Amino acid sequence: MMAIVGSPLIRPAREEDLTRILEVERAGFSTPWSRPSFQSLLGSDQVFMRVVEVEGRVVAHGVLWRVDDEGEVANLAVDPEYRGQGLGSRLLDHLLEEAAQAGVTRVFLEVRVSNTEARELYRKRGFRPVGIRPDYYRSPREDALVLRKELTPD
Repeated sequence: MMAIVGSPLIRPAREEDLTRILEVERAGFSTPWSRPSFQSLLGSDQVFMRVVEVEGRVVAHGVLWRVDDEGEVANLAVDPEYRGQGLGSRLLDHLLEEAAQAGVTRVFLEVRVSNTEARELYRKRGFRPVGIRPDYYRSPREDALVLRKELTPD
C-alpha cells in the first residue's frame, strides 16, 4: 500500500486523465469501462466525473450521473495500491454532496453481491438494499445488489 503524503485533491476529470483512469479501472474491475465510455461523459452537465489526485497522480475516479432528481453511482474505483486509506469514502461523499446540491434526491447503484468491502462502504454511507439484478455481471457471472440512498440538501 502506498501511504498518502499531503492532502488528496478531488477535482473534475479531464481528457488528460483518461490514460490513468483506464489503468485504475483495469486494475479494479474484471470488465472495465473503455476509453470511449469515459470520454463520452467528459463535459456533460448531467454527469459528475471526478478524480482523486495524490501528489499529482490520479489514484481514484468516480462517476455519478443524474436524470431529473435521481442519480446513479455508475463507477467508483481506487488504485489497489491506495486502498484502505479512505479515498473511496471521500470520493463517494464528494459525489453525493455535489448531486444533492444539484437537486438529486435519491441515488442508486449496483454492486456485486460478493463485493463485501464495497457493500460495507455503501452501507456506512446510508445506502440500503432495494433489489437484485440476477446475472447482471459477467466475468464472473454474478447477481448485482441494487442499493438506494435518499439525499437531503444542506
